Amino acid sequence: MKRKRKEAGGGVIEEGEIVWQTPLNPPERQDYIFHQGRRYVTPYHFEFISHAKSRWAGKTIVDLFAHEFKGRPYEYYVGAVECGRIQVEGRVVPVSYIVKPSEKISHFVHRHEPPVMSHGVSILQMEPDVVTVCKPASIPVHPCGQYRKNTVVSILQAEHGLAPLFPVHRLDRLVSGLLIFARNALKADLFRQQIEGGLVQKQYIAKVVGEFPENELEVNVNINYNAREGRSTAEEVSICSKPCDTALLKGKAACTKFTRISTNGTHSIVLCEPVTGRTHQIRVHLQFSGHPIANDMLYLSEQRTNRSAEGMVADKAVCLSPESSVSDTWQNKKGDEPCVEFSTDPMCTNCPNLAPKGCDGNEEALWLHCIRYSGPGWIYECPYPDWASLS
Repeated sequence: MKRKRKEAGGGVIEEGEIVWQTPLNPPERQDYIFHQGRRYVTPYHFEFISHAKSRWAGKTIVDLFAHEFKGRPYEYYVGAVECGRIQVEGRVVPVSYIVKPSEKISHFVHRHEPPVMSHGVSILQMEPDVVTVCKPASIPVHPCGQYRKNTVVSILQAEHGLAPLFPVHRLDRLVSGLLIFARNALKADLFRQQIEGGLVQKQYIAKVVGEFPENELEVNVNINYNAREGRSTAEEVSICSKPCDTALLKGKAACTKFTRISTNGTHSIVLCEPVTGRTHQIRVHLQFSGHPIANDMLYLSEQRTNRSAEGMVADKAVCLSPESSVSDTWQNKKGDEPCVEFSTDPMCTNCPNLAPKGCDGNEEALWLHCIRYSGPGWIYECPYPDWASLS
């Protein structure tokens, strides 16, 4: 397969007309497009690299992709293997190839990232070994799934030259507020030890439904996270006469303390102090208390969204044509995306759109915001968001 690869140092090895990026290529300021309150990323050709997991071994290369990445039809993977856009150990293989453990698998795709809210990532405090920022909602902390350049880590590198950065903690994509980054591995390990030792206190604020109780409320309810659905559920521990009864519980122990800050009867602003750190812990515990976050559609409704069925990891499962890319200027007829010139691929299922299919980018900030982290001899804080006032 003829191509040219853009190396991390900026050089280009001539192999054809397509420039392939890898995870080593740093994001650049010119990669971003701002339009009507959203931050877009210009689509780019990218090489996904993974190593065969034990459960993949013994499957054909096509069956592996069809089973693991359900966002695209089986025929796409057949074409991707046949045209060399899916390779094993740098070699073109037949569709009947049987995958072996730990083999390097490359998938060459035309990558379209979902847009995020265009709010900047503001730096709160800069120290020799620590950087704190205020994370906007809708932006993931680090590269994952469909996001690589539209992440806090990548934006800080592209716009402020901050790299490497080591996230001390994580905020869900729709959550805003304080993020702490260590600037070296030694400092990151020190933070990790303090967190694992229970020496770090975390505070968030949330805007919830109804009049929250005046007295402090402590919720001790197990959290059971379903990765395929992207949703957690509360699993209350009852008092059992037999110790073995608790073995049937799937969730992990979780505890959160809540204190009402203010209320107007319709909504309340609540201080949330998670003692443990489970996925969606605050959101689920507030739902369990009867006062879910007021704009949290995932936990306000009993309807569950099965993200795996909707192809939320479709960027890892795009079949591309062996033909060279062509330059195209895309104009959205509705006028809600910018008119941008970028390289398109004839068989890319997202082209000529700028954003990936099924992504409208019209998300609002979840009313959950990290305001404070503190530990032995240190405190980092973030300003309150506008929605925290009920007046």
